[in-house]
Amino acid sequence: MSDRLAVLPQYLLPKGALTNFAGRVAGAKGGSYTTRLIRWFVGRYNVNMDEALDPNIANYKTFNEFFTRALRPDARPLADAAYVCPVDGRISQFGDIEDDQIFQAKGHKFSTTALVGGDAQLAAQFQHGSFANLYLSPRDYHRIHMPIDGKLTRMIYVPGELFSVNPVTARGIPGLFARNERVVCVFDTAHGPFVMTLVGATIVGSMATVWHGVVNPPRLPQVTEWQYGDQNIVLKKGDELGRFLLGSTVVMLFQKDVLKFNQAWQPAAPVQLGEQMAQLK
Repeated sequence: MSDRLAVLPQYLLPKGALTNFAGRVAGAKGGSYTTRLIRWFVGRYNVNMDEALDPNIANYKTFNEFFTRALRPDARPLADAAYVCPVDGRISQFGDIEDDQIFQAKGHKFSTTALVGGDAQLAAQFQHGSFANLYLSPRDYHRIHMPIDGKLTRMIYVPGELFSVNPVTARGIPGLFARNERVVCVFDTAHGPFVMTLVGATIVGSMATVWHGVVNPPRLPQVTEWQYGDQNIVLKKGDELGRFLLGSTVVMLFQKDVLKFNQAWQPAAPVQLGEQMAQLK
């Protein structure tokens, strides 16, 4: 794993008391104060430290270091499935893409073109395909992993808003996931391309990938793209792809007639990294 991901910086937008508080302390080496903050957070959000590679709260020098903690190697075994769940969290929505429309919540949809930053040619590859929106709450493990083997071809940074992405705002803000700041990662696989989009939110200070490090900041004013077609960046199923600082959402796009989702999946249900997400059709 890249050393650039060891500790994410504390760039949090000043929206609300929690954001201001987190912005001051997230990257600070506060000694016993940091330890007390982490202990409070673990209790407040019922974080299971027994799963952490280092369960000792006192060993984390900063809140960021704790928040992006690694899990024990045996904590999330990979299911025998074509596609595994890439994160711990809850299912926001999943299913079929209707033409180019992704279901967000009752009364709200957004387009694949808007999601990927306006690239209609990229979005067209997923017309009538499949999608999954997965929400990571503050209590969840915040590294994002690969659902399937893939070769990285592109990364697109899309500037945007920083609305909260919790279930309440998903029901209330039209086009939420295509309006917030996001990082779009495009992969080729043995079953066609897929997109993994990391969606920012109110108290998400940064998003990072293992090949680039921290993508934001800087928060660029325009859509910015990196091409990787001439590089051999290959990630295996279950490999770490990136991470969030504080809770957010990932949105995945798959091509038509490629997969069928786990029949046990339901909106609002909890999911864990490594469980069966889908099989091939």
